[in-house]
Amino acid sequence: MGRAIAAAADEAGMSIAGGVDAGGDLAALAEAADLLIDFSVPGALEATLAAAVAAGTPVLIGTTGLETAHHAAIDRAAAAIPVLQTGNTSLGVTLLAALVRDAAARLGPDWDIEIVEMHHRHKVDAPSGTALLLGQAAAAGRNVELAAVADRGRDGITGARREGAIGFAALRGGSVAGDHQVIFAGEGERIELGHRAESRAIFARGAIKGALWLLGKPAARYTMNDVLGL
Repeated sequence: MGRAIAAAADEAGMSIAGGVDAGGDLAALAEAADLLIDFSVPGALEATLAAAVAAGTPVLIGTTGLETAHHAAIDRAAAAIPVLQTGNTSLGVTLLAALVRDAAARLGPDWDIEIVEMHHRHKVDAPSGTALLLGQAAAAGRNVELAAVADRGRDGITGARREGAIGFAALRGGSVAGDHQVIFAGEGERIELGHRAESRAIFARGAIKGALWLLGKPAARYTMNDVLGL
């Protein structure tokens, strides 16, 4: 992703102030840059946010696998600087999430929702950040909290499907950049909304578009929906 973002930035006429990995000087980079883009790991997020806040530098976060404590840290940082956080920077996925939310709101609880995702064999978190983003969109459409209705693992004698559950299935293998499908299953019919990522370049281009949009914005927490005006 680092190489893909550098290529997308060059394509957009932006210059790269620098990059860091484990042990790098985040503080110096935050001071030198107009904006930080973080596609790293959850364990590095708090250091990134601290450096961004100290330097007053906006930050776009595309790191996945975040938990409640990470989101609380993002909320605190967003009180001081503009922060754009998303589970997927693809413009197509952003629009898909809006369609999922609308479908969930209009179809109602009689339609079962299942989310299936597949990624390359090296991905370490499951469900993917994008699958969770789509699950949150579906839950928002139904005006419920995803944590209360998510079904993230089935094995053995599980019993009948919980009414109102939003199910997740994660597949891993090969070099798949990212496939996501949201299935609305009703009595005698199904609606399937999906997105296939053919290259990591789509995430990089979306990240650059989001970064350019974020520059000059007031301190707050933003999403890719804001970038597309959804």
